[in-house]
Amino acid sequence: MLLLKLLMGKTIDVARDRAFDQTKTVMPTEMSRGVYMRNAPSLAALKLMHLMIGTAGGRMADPVRHEIRLSDIRRIDGMDNHSRASLTPLFEELRAVTIREGNPEVDADRVVIGGLLDHAVLDRKDPVSGDTLLSWYFGRSFIEMAERSNHWAILDRQTVFHLGSKYSVLLFQHIASLVNLDHVAAKTFTVPELRAVLGIPEGKLERFSNFNQRVIQPAVAEINQLSRLTLTATPRKVGRTVANVEIAWTVKDDPTPAKRELTASKVGRKARRKGSAEAVAAEFPETGGIAYSPRWRDLKRAAGCNMDDSLIAANFRRFLKERGISRDAANIEKLFSNYCAKVGKV
Repeated sequence: MLLLKLLMGKTIDVARDRAFDQTKTVMPTEMSRGVYMRNAPSLAALKLMHLMIGTAGGRMADPVRHEIRLSDIRRIDGMDNHSRASLTPLFEELRAVTIREGNPEVDADRVVIGGLLDHAVLDRKDPVSGDTLLSWYFGRSFIEMAERSNHWAILDRQTVFHLGSKYSVLLFQHIASLVNLDHVAAKTFTVPELRAVLGIPEGKLERFSNFNQRVIQPAVAEINQLSRLTLTATPRKVGRTVANVEIAWTVKDDPTPAKRELTASKVGRKARRKGSAEAVAAEFPETGGIAYSPRWRDLKRAAGCNMDDSLIAANFRRFLKERGISRDAANIEKLFSNYCAKVGKV
């Protein structure tokens, strides 16, 4: 037992110690920095991967079956309303992820290739509870990596679950693994290194201007909006060619705006991120009433209307449909105010 303890790294101990904290996930640095990644999974599969590692916690290096119920996943804010059918291809993606330790072009002695996932089982609904049980075994390569790991990233789960791009998740988990290193507040990546970290395949976004515009800057902006970190990405040129990119970070003194954004509606989040929410037309709810929509409820009251919130919402949607007007028309708020004023008190 003592020998086993000596062979195991500190990451597992940290994961065990933080098992009580359901807001954080402890991930081995080797995983969070993404250097393992081949066949990078989609955003939804990445979120599932984080959930699986967080659920396993201090047992992630144990060769045992881990499990979670579908109903538990559905209760997680930021995760999709999954079904067994929607989760099946995500587990297939994770089964295809390859872990590679060592660079065959540099390390002539040892290169290890393995997988993240051994196998997973998505059981049918329990005849009594009606729930679906999801279970999995991690692959041997992941287990050995977790056993040896002495460095870790502590990731805010809600930030990961709310990020809207796989590039944002991959960059966030990588930088999170560096944040607590002493005297380190920036890292310089060669362009090929950063492409590898973000899972950009060869032949895609080869021009740096496209890579920067479509991947780097949007990921940095989203992380800055939704996390406790503030990132900056600065390209560095050699001659006229961008040779590397410096990613610098600071921890926010006040993370309140980010926490507030995590609880806010996703609608308009991109506009708020760009600082132009006021310039973007509102969108009237597609279904339901407006009792819990302050914007529309306040407009209704200001117009002197006291019709039931659900009824006026249904009537206004019918009004829009009859006239072929979109719910996100540029003047939708004015249309709703005028409609409420015409209805008046009932």
